[in-house]
Order: sequence, then structure tokens, then C-alpha cells
Amino acid sequence: MRLLPPSPPRSRLSLAFVLTGALALALPVTASANVPLTSIAVDPFTNATSQHKTIVEPDTYSFGTTIVAAAQFGRFFDGGASDIGFATSTNNGASWTSGTLPGITTFVGGTYDRVSDPSVAYDAAHNVWLVSSLALRGTSGAAVLTSRSTNGGLTWGNPVNTAVATRRQDVDKNWIVCDNTRASPFYGSCYTQFDDFGSGNALKMYYSRDGGLTWTAGKVPRVGVIGGQPVVLPNGNVVVPIDNASETALGYTISTNGGARFGQAFTITSISAADDPGNIRSGPLPSAEISGDGKIYVVWEDCRFRAGCPAAGTPNDLVYVTSTNGSTWSAVQRIPIDAVGSTVDHFIPGVAVDKATSGANIHVGVTYYFYPNTSCTVATCQLTVGYISSANGGSSWSTPTQLAGPMTMSWLPDTSQGRMVGDYISTSFGSDGLAHPAFAVAKAPTAGGSNCASATPNCDQALYSPSSGLAAAAGSAVANDPVLFTGSVGPGRSAFKHR
Repeated sequence: MRLLPPSPPRSRLSLAFVLTGALALALPVTASANVPLTSIAVDPFTNATSQHKTIVEPDTYSFGTTIVAAAQFGRFFDGGASDIGFATSTNNGASWTSGTLPGITTFVGGTYDRVSDPSVAYDAAHNVWLVSSLALRGTSGAAVLTSRSTNGGLTWGNPVNTAVATRRQDVDKNWIVCDNTRASPFYGSCYTQFDDFGSGNALKMYYSRDGGLTWTAGKVPRVGVIGGQPVVLPNGNVVVPIDNASETALGYTISTNGGARFGQAFTITSISAADDPGNIRSGPLPSAEISGDGKIYVVWEDCRFRAGCPAAGTPNDLVYVTSTNGSTWSAVQRIPIDAVGSTVDHFIPGVAVDKATSGANIHVGVTYYFYPNTSCTVATCQLTVGYISSANGGSSWSTPTQLAGPMTMSWLPDTSQGRMVGDYISTSFGSDGLAHPAFAVAKAPTAGGSNCASATPNCDQALYSPSSGLAAAAGSAVANDPVLFTGSVGPGRSAFKHR
């Protein structure tokens, strides 16, 4: 099947701030959960136009003993942030150094008003760390930028242009990846995906052969999309799992020539996701990763295994598909975090796959947010962070672990699309074989009342990671028999951009 045609798009939000100390944060916090946490970054900005102290929407990438996280620092209500900040560990998460990316927004010596949508990659061939971001003028996507670090993610240069929007364009939801397989014919190539909200969420793909210094547009199919997360197979083929613009179908497109041209976009499966309660900003955007031998895992929130789906109040599960070539995909499977009849609502997953594992022993870790009871309101929802893993490629899953929470919704920064921790979060396996998630944890504002939106600059939503990495375990929770969804798909989500 061809991917559904362009349909009404959606959007994103972000913020800015300047960190000057580059001092590793080491503040262990248990947060009423089972795992000690370390605060790895705090919003340092003080501009009155955005909410502080707030961090949202982290992405991570690991290579060797280095893990780099990037996130929005200082969230604006109607889109974007004061800046993109980073937290880098060179010892598999034992300690962290944090700071802000220079030269993007006016708050850090740049020219743009705001910035959003950080995504992290590493180019082994050129020994450079890369952070892709979406630069905004007002609330419009003006450019996709790439910030570069040549000293292990500890300091960063001013960004280079990946793509600059023309007068009628409004770029959105970027993601970056590099080909780090030495035997690949395109080793050292990097790829950035985004969409043009101004043209029905039209798919865009760019590639670089010089460590992210210069970028070239690839030829792409005419299709409306949102939230793609490209991965690279060991043979150099670039596979882009991606939602259609209304987030009612998951599809893919593939390049076999180093990103110069991508083939037609095809549907993997329909998506059926109930709206999450509590005025949380969330949606069924895909989270994608790949194993050392090239098995792709794509995870998203979906209620297809629940009675009444997708009616309001139906809990969402986390579900996934896999592929070894990007063109043939498994049936949709449910991650058995809770019983099918439970009231637990799961959303905003960040999947990790250990690239040092393969075959029947692939290690998978998924960090996610959840409500213990989906029958809750803005006043009563208890936002919590969980983690589940598999040491046998998903044949069975561990008992889930609570990482943080519960959090009260008013503690979170407010946006035009709901209270926010991120459109996505992230997990990466280090060379220690352990998973290292990065996620936002909110606590009650330190002054000014209990509502972050009015208590700013006294909010308390920082970036956290477990103080020690998390193992992948086979466990005893067996995944459901694969069952493709055959019921009707609910109406598309309301049109908005993901910035």
C-alpha cells in the first residue's frame, strides 16, 4: 500500500537559555521510584518570554563510552525554546558536562528567535558529533541547522545550514542519523529528514558526505509526513519509518544510493491511538532504532489491543514492528507492560537497541511515560516514567521499572498543545551494555505557586538520567501473539505543527 496522501499537519514547541559553567551535575534523586536518578542539565535562561526552569524533548546518541543528550531549554508556550542545550558523558553516564549550543538564537549570539526539535548523531568516519535543530522566526520553521562538536561533544561550534526555508516554506520535525558501518559503501554519510508544514507536510531528505559541513537535497516521493526517524542498514540503505501527516498510519521510504533518491513511501500499518488525558502533549510519533545486524525496531503508542479503541478514555499500549530490510515488516506486537485489561495509559516512548547485540540475543530497552489510571483529569493525573527491556529481541520482556514520578500536571511547562515533557524522549545503550535514558522530570515550582506557567522562573523541570545504567533482561512477560489491527481507524488528529 502507498502511504496515505498528504493530510492536515501537526507541529512542535521549544525554548532558549545559556549555560556557561559546563559543570557536571550530580544530584541524585529517587523521585518516589525504584531507581536513583541524576540531574544532568538544568535550564539556565532567564528571558521573560519563555518558561523557566524548564527542559523538554531530549534525544540521545551513544558511541563508545560517550553519550550525548540534547534538549530544548526554556520552553515557549506557542512553540520552540530559548536554546538547545546538551549534556555529555564520556564515561558511560558516570558523570556529565552540560551547556548550551552557541550561535542559534538571539539568547546565545545567534539570529533566530527560538529553536526546537533537537536530534543527536555521531559520524565515526569524520569523528564529529552532530545536533540537528529547527530554527524559528516567530513560530515559523525558518531553517534546519546542524551544530558540530569535534572534541567529543564537550564544546560546540556555531551551526551550519542544513536547509533554509523559502518564503512559502515552514519546515518542521527534523531528525539526523549517520552511517557508521565501515563496510558500507556510504560510510561517513549523514542524513537529515524533516517536513515542510507550509506544503502539506511534504517530506524532505538531505545528505552530507563531509561530517555535516555541507548538505544536499535528495529526491523524495510526494507525500505528507511527520516525525520520521531514519536508520541506516549495514549495507548502507537508509530506511525512514515515518507517520503520515495526520498520524493515522505508519509508513516507510528507502534510499539505496546514499540518500540521493528515496523510493515511494509505503504503509506499514494503520495507527489507532486514543487521546491521552490530563492535557498532556503527546501523540503516536514513531521511535526507531536498529541492532548491530540490522534489525529495525519501531515503537509507538496505540490502543488497538484495547476494547473500545480509539474512544476517549481508552488506555494506549506501546506497540512495535520490526524489519531486517526496511521493506518487509512484522505484524504489530504489544509490549506487555501491563495487562490488556489494565487502566494504565502509556505514551511518549524512547526505544534503544544495543548495537553490540544481534540475532536472538538483541537487547532492547524502552523508556516511556504513563498514567496509572487513564480515568484522570488535569487535576488528578499522576505522570510517571517507566522502563521495560528485553534481552531476546522481544520474545519476552522484563518486569517494568518505575524511574520517576508521580508528577502533577501543573508542574509541567504549558504549551498551546498541552502540558509538555516532549514530543519524544530517548534511550541509548552505552558500551557498558546498559541503557541510559534521558527524560524530563518535573517537581513542584520552588516559588510562585504550583503552576509552572505562572511560577516561572521558578519551575523545576530538569533533564534526568539513571545514576547507573539499566540492564536489559529477558524477564517472563511474554509478548502477545502478533495480531494485525483490522478495525476502523479513528479520525486524524487536529492539524498542528510539532515544534
